[in-house]
Amino acid sequence: MSAFSGPFAATVSGTTGSPTITTDGPATVYAFTGDGSITFSRPGLVNLLVVGGGGGGAGTTNTRASGGGGAGGFMTNTEYFVQEGAVTVTVGPGGAGGNSANGVSGTSSVFGGFSVPGGGGGGAGGDSSGSINGLAGASGGGGGDSGTGGLGVFGNAGGAGELGGSNSDRAGGGGGGAGAVGADATASVGGAGGAGIASSITGSSLFYSGGGGGGVHNSSTAGAGGSSVGGAGGVQNATGGSASPANRGSGGGGTGDDPTGIGGNGSAGVVIVRVG
Repeated sequence: MSAFSGPFAATVSGTTGSPTITTDGPATVYAFTGDGSITFSRPGLVNLLVVGGGGGGAGTTNTRASGGGGAGGFMTNTEYFVQEGAVTVTVGPGGAGGNSANGVSGTSSVFGGFSVPGGGGGGAGGDSSGSINGLAGASGGGGGDSGTGGLGVFGNAGGAGELGGSNSDRAGGGGGGAGAVGADATASVGGAGGAGIASSITGSSLFYSGGGGGGVHNSSTAGAGGSSVGGAGGVQNATGGSASPANRGSGGGGTGDDPTGIGGNGSAGVVIVRVG
């Protein structure tokens, strides 16, 4: 990862909100996992990553299956010019998994004038409250077993669910990821979450903004989470969809008729500023 030095680099004089501060060679990296601000005493260039909160996976009961949550938006700028003064940072929370209902959509993350939206919640199984279709978001949530995927307005769409002709066929679609669409479910196979995108802004390559996998009924083949950061889908009589790892802006997994009917939570976003 290149760094800017001399007359091109911005200078940081302070922060609020307790970001994690690390160094990578000559650069200093400020990773915000909660709200705060960063103050520049000299204008110049920085590397910037802003990721919105991931959508929650949907929940369902009674022989149905639900869709995974969509990924939060992914925005990077390797030559962003900042003015002197304080910039407000807002980190969008991930959406909660649905309880026999749609997953909750994630929330936008903000750096100054940049606002990056959250991912759409997954669609509920056909017998549950709420929409069977995935919700629109930065990337769309996957559809419940008889629903369509949500539209991706900043990333990619979620996959469609599969109702089939019997209980054993029912599966939810994968949530869309920043790098790829969520996969459609097929009979007895939950749709995989769409791939995320890797960034080395911290000095190590990490994936962000993967979609959540779709849940499945009467099968062990639930959808995998996108790029291993989206939550995996749940299977019948299991513990529900998996949550996404913290601050990766990824969708939670959908459920497959588990006893609680609760989808996995989407993860909060992150704002990372690399300086010098």
